[in-house]
Amino acid sequence: MNCEECGKRPATLHLTKIVNGEKTEYHICEQCAHEKGDVFTGFHNFSINNLLSGLLKFDPMQKNGRETATNKPLQCETCGLTYAQFSKSGRFGCSDCYTFLGDRLDPLFRRIHGNTQHSGKVPERTGSKLKIRKELEQLKQALQSHVASEEFEKAAEMRDRIRALEQKMAQS
Repeated sequence: MNCEECGKRPATLHLTKIVNGEKTEYHICEQCAHEKGDVFTGFHNFSINNLLSGLLKFDPMQKNGRETATNKPLQCETCGLTYAQFSKSGRFGCSDCYTFLGDRLDPLFRRIHGNTQHSGKVPERTGSKLKIRKELEQLKQALQSHVASEEFEKAAEMRDRIRALEQKMAQS
């Protein structure tokens, strides 16, 4: 996509502005952005490190922004990286950093990803059997929990769904 201002250079800055529900998009090159001035200032210094650093300012081990006396700053025993250094760079120093900083990272991962455990994705075209197997496993676990809690009506529903999926697997 070329710059909307000069039409010569490739657009490297893409800005979407929403004012009173009206969406306006700008696609311009860096040179035209500098010439336009205050409309586009502040965006050229944006980086993923700055984004992560802003997210990492949340530290559940601190109270009122200060470390408590009982919570000494965690530091990786292998490379010496502290949480403060990690929050500035957004990068680990070595493979052991995750272990040493793990307690502070779980709330961050929960905020960013919604969970602390990666469940993965299955491609739509190639993973239909794998999806069915996963669903079967989940249904069997649900069936066991319903039987254990003596919810036999729900258990019967799970059993029927399991049978239907098993037939679907046998046909494909």
